[in-house]
Amino acid sequence: MAYTKEEKSWIFQDWANSAYSIMITTAILPIYFKGVAANAGIADTTSTAYWGYANSIGTLLISLLAPILGTIADYQFFKKRFFGVFTAIGIAFTFLLIFIPTDAWLLLLGFYVLSLIGFSGANIFYDAFLIDVTTNDRMDKVSSAGYAFGYLGSCIPFIIFIIFQATGILPISDVALVNIGFIMTALWWLFFSIPMWKNVQQIHYIPAVKKPVKTSFKRLFHTISHISEHKNIVIFLIAYFFYIDGVDTIFRMATSYGIDLGISQTTLILILLMTQLVAFPFTLLYGYLAKRFSAKLLIFTAIFVYIIICVYAVFMKTALDFWILAMLVGTSQGGIQALSRSFFGKIIPKNRSNEFYGFYNIFGKFSAIIGPALMGIITQMTGKTQYGVASLIVLFLVGGIMFLFVKEKNLENL
Repeated sequence: MAYTKEEKSWIFQDWANSAYSIMITTAILPIYFKGVAANAGIADTTSTAYWGYANSIGTLLISLLAPILGTIADYQFFKKRFFGVFTAIGIAFTFLLIFIPTDAWLLLLGFYVLSLIGFSGANIFYDAFLIDVTTNDRMDKVSSAGYAFGYLGSCIPFIIFIIFQATGILPISDVALVNIGFIMTALWWLFFSIPMWKNVQQIHYIPAVKKPVKTSFKRLFHTISHISEHKNIVIFLIAYFFYIDGVDTIFRMATSYGIDLGISQTTLILILLMTQLVAFPFTLLYGYLAKRFSAKLLIFTAIFVYIIICVYAVFMKTALDFWILAMLVGTSQGGIQALSRSFFGKIIPKNRSNEFYGFYNIFGKFSAIIGPALMGIITQMTGKTQYGVASLIVLFLVGGIMFLFVKEKNLENL
């Protein structure tokens, strides 16, 4: 069966905002920040730690807001509004990066944190819209398609940037070229978000009340105080908390890690591009195999691949090693993210999807505070980024063990 208009529009949103993930979080801004920090006399390992701390601060702030915002968004009309507000914040502060002076490394990190809050906040409601655009039996397929086309779509502005950088076709400075990258990202995100705003509506909701904020706090407190009624969901969230921590940390810290290994900026950008291209077919493959086998089995498979990545990182010395590690990441990053999102969507009450996706995101975001901080601390203590990456293996092991106890049945929707 072909994708519906609503499914296509939802998938296209991943195409829109994934440009931020590769251009800002992973490629352009980390490299640019390392250069700005170096000019300020900050050592490579120290600036790597600061980048990790900035990611931790951004995710902490949005995590504190996620549960209550998600609970409010379960009321009719609120989900779309919150999605629009956070998307606007993310796009605006991505564009405003062009006005930061080249010696203001702390201000640069501050604007990045604000753009990250917009991006992460919008994704809380984007994820929750999954249950509005499709059915349980198509959820793995649609979620995987979202991530897959997100990887593919993000490659287009990335390739354009690489061409500008490699050919020098534009007679401008490196700083001006970076600013063009920021502008491209903001415009790409804005333009391709239009189908989502136009065609996707909140289908599952709680009827509006006179005092939604006050009532939402009461609902949130009731859910927390009766958490034992949602045992399967809680076990999943704990497992997710650990294994997605490692996934997000490896993704966000990859560029800084590569620089510490002495890999050139040009090579790093090419590696990141190839990782995106590898991720496209493999994410679709995860969605296909999940229907043939099970989403749970495929999530375990991805966890195992990431354990291999952590072990391999200890022995990395050359650019070839980094190529191999990046390709391994490409095979499983999209798959584990997509299937985790759809797996959760199938075990929660649909009319309270935003409330529960608020918890989903707070567990995911809070885990992303621990990972970069852990990697930063171990890197500073040992002076070796490899050991920082290796320390993440414990997160995948704990997450995998907890996931063993999660039931895949639709317990909350029976």
